[in-house]
Amino acid sequence: MISKSLKLHKEYKSFGGKLGFYSHQSLTCNSEMKFTVYQPPQAKTKPVPILYYLSGLTCTEENFMAKAGAQQFAAKYGLMLVAPDTSPRNTGIPGEADNWDLGSGAGFYVDATATPWNSHYQMYSYVVDELPNLIAANFPVIREKQGIFGHSMGGHGALICALKNGDRYLSVSAFAPICAPVRSPWGQKIFGHYLGGDKESWKAWDASELVLQKQYNCPILIDCGTDDSYLADGQLLPDVFADACAKVGQQLILRMQEGYDHSYYFVASFMEDHIRHHAGVLCE
Repeated sequence: MISKSLKLHKEYKSFGGKLGFYSHQSLTCNSEMKFTVYQPPQAKTKPVPILYYLSGLTCTEENFMAKAGAQQFAAKYGLMLVAPDTSPRNTGIPGEADNWDLGSGAGFYVDATATPWNSHYQMYSYVVDELPNLIAANFPVIREKQGIFGHSMGGHGALICALKNGDRYLSVSAFAPICAPVRSPWGQKIFGHYLGGDKESWKAWDASELVLQKQYNCPILIDCGTDDSYLADGQLLPDVFADACAKVGQQLILRMQEGYDHSYYFVASFMEDHIRHHAGVLCE
């Protein structure tokens, strides 16, 4: 039974399960938030593990479910998929919708501390605390068995959520993640606005810094395309993360996929590998 605080907007049958589009009033983000849930056919008879997906810049809660081809594999392995929107929206913050890589569609999965963003942009706490509580209260899930993955900005989000909460996320992977935002143009722009001018504080939201203090208990899987334009211009920096992992003995599976770019064509090509990676931990 879905609680009254949760609104179902539309629902579709997919690979024997069902895909639903939901919204609710978020206390964490002080705004309406949207998310999608794919319930595999196994969820009709028993609780199932959960796999959270965090999307990249400009995306909504729909992009992943429409483009990644993930539902067929979630049905195959018996995983529930949950994909939140990438930011609060229509908050009234001046300039919120002026830039594609700041504000709407660009929450970056951090808890903003600088005004005016800190009044709504609390995406880390939303993803790690409020959303899982909502999912556990309304869907047939095994809360103790949850993993997280994502793409680009969402890959960054998945890595930091897992590294900060190894006891909550049993598995993690990423497609073309922003691995060292403190050093990348995107990260420097967004962190400067959301977190303020104290660059030392930015390190708490950087996977390449976090892994030096917070090793993860399972192998981390990352795929990047060799023809990704954001790899070439220094936005992703997977080599920095690989070096940090090597320093502390963190097991990392970094695959540079020849000829692939940054698009969902790339993501869809390796989706089953990633879901299998998570299922190997969550479904054992």
